Amino acid sequence: MHHQYRTYIFFRFMLCVAVAWLSASCARLPYTTKVVHEDPRVVIALQQEVEPSAYSHPAQMKSAELTDILQGFSFRPKQRMPLRWFAEENPPRPVFRQDELEVLVGRLSEGLRAAGPGERVHFELRAPGFNPSVRRDVVGGWVAVREPYFYLTLEYVHVQIPTRKSDLYDYNYPTPPPPPAEYLLYFEPGRFWSADAQGVPALDYRAFLKMPKVGTSPGP
Repeated sequence: MHHQYRTYIFFRFMLCVAVAWLSASCARLPYTTKVVHEDPRVVIALQQEVEPSAYSHPAQMKSAELTDILQGFSFRPKQRMPLRWFAEENPPRPVFRQDELEVLVGRLSEGLRAAGPGERVHFELRAPGFNPSVRRDVVGGWVAVREPYFYLTLEYVHVQIPTRKSDLYDYNYPTPPPPPAEYLLYFEPGRFWSADAQGVPALDYRAFLKMPKVGTSPGP
């Protein structure tokens, strides 16, 4: 009898620990507060940060400025040893293609104007996947501005994501997307890619945008 009671107490304790851990994990995740724009190609949403962030939002950024900024980013998938040795032999690839920038920057500018100081701007670029009836190709992540820095975090770069929220053969079975991947980000010119006061990698976008463009005169 005492053994059964101790077993009961133990399982109750473990259940409480599991529930507390799951609650804490969920509580730390940013959550969507508003979908700013959605069409078959682009989704822009505002996500509330759980930790204090004090972003410089709303932020006024022109589409041309965002194009200049985003086309400077490149990436590599983050690998562990020994695969990292082979990955580093390949040059970083641009994050965005020109056709993706053309449909993204205007909507991203709209999201930055709509965001509050505690919100980041999440984006998804969508295209048909290898099997368009069940998968879509997604480039996704989020951006934010905290003067004078611009932040970009990638979650997916041309990853196949299920188009359905439930299994094709069982609508009671959820089909979750794959977990976000890890990427190493680079920026060219590299002298503008640094870190903020907390050590978070960020782009000094103010200094970058002041840089004279190729083929233009710096002025008197």
